[in-house]
Amino acid sequence: MHSIYQYQEFISDYLQSQYTIKEPKNLYEPIHYILRLGGKRMRPVLTLMSAEVFDTDYKLALPAALAVEVFHNFSLVHDDIMDAAPLRRGNQTVHEKWNTNTAILSGDAMLILAYQYFEQYEPSVFRDLAKLFGKTALEVCEGQQWDVDFETRKDVTIPEYLKMIEYKTAVLVAAAMKMGAIVAQTSCENANLIYDFGLNLGLAFQLQDDYLDAFGDPETFGKQVGGDIIENKKTYLYLKAIEYATPDQKEKILHLLSNHFEDNTLKINEVKSLFDSTGASKATQQAIQEYTLKAFETLSKISIDNEKKDKLRSFGENLMQRKV
Repeated sequence: MHSIYQYQEFISDYLQSQYTIKEPKNLYEPIHYILRLGGKRMRPVLTLMSAEVFDTDYKLALPAALAVEVFHNFSLVHDDIMDAAPLRRGNQTVHEKWNTNTAILSGDAMLILAYQYFEQYEPSVFRDLAKLFGKTALEVCEGQQWDVDFETRKDVTIPEYLKMIEYKTAVLVAAAMKMGAIVAQTSCENANLIYDFGLNLGLAFQLQDDYLDAFGDPETFGKQVGGDIIENKKTYLYLKAIEYATPDQKEKILHLLSNHFEDNTLKINEVKSLFDSTGASKATQQAIQEYTLKAFETLSKISIDNEKKDKLRSFGENLMQRKV
């Protein structure tokens, strides 16, 4: 097996090999722009890693990995429009650099392009990849809609929130891993177990993202720190703060996260202080650890050698120590 850095290089090289100048430029340039911004490329890395875990050359998984990466970036382009986000990976979002209509259309094209990468596989593999991809893409849309709905609801529960992030984020991480297993044509049991590993890792990843949105370093996070607070998002931090708050603290949290203020810096700092004082910050960090450990428990059931299990465990541990 290769290192994470090597997998990232393989994906970047393959992505570069797919680059062609096409017309109309205003459709394709935004696509190339968002893909060139890079990021960690965690999901396609997992597809390549999963293929090699099951004794298959990573090169065979490159088209599936790129399908995952293109779809993920499609969802980011549309999410950024919905969130009115100014930054993505420390750069202008597509709708800011071009305009909203261009971003919508380029995003639509990315969804179609993602499907086309599966056409490089034989019929049985294509069928299984496309079936998983279709299920996952719809779940991501459902998760996004729940996320939007929660912004105006005052009765969101923690189980509802966890279901939302499972669909919005974790299922794509899980599918990325299962796609590698499908390309490798391993057993159904192994494919389902690697999916479960990815699902729990994805839940931990999203909770970590929520935490970093509030408490991350602006120099390394790549997005606007405090964005969820500005947008009054009902994150795990928020829900735990409400659960643990005193009546006075709860009243203050509800006031701060149900209104928009001219001074966002003051709002962010006050909310973060309440996240700390209520114990919500600590509870979120504990939940991240719990889902990470749950993912690791699944590894013992997968029919692969211990060296490969250690590789997957190491990836999960490194992911949970991230600052970006």
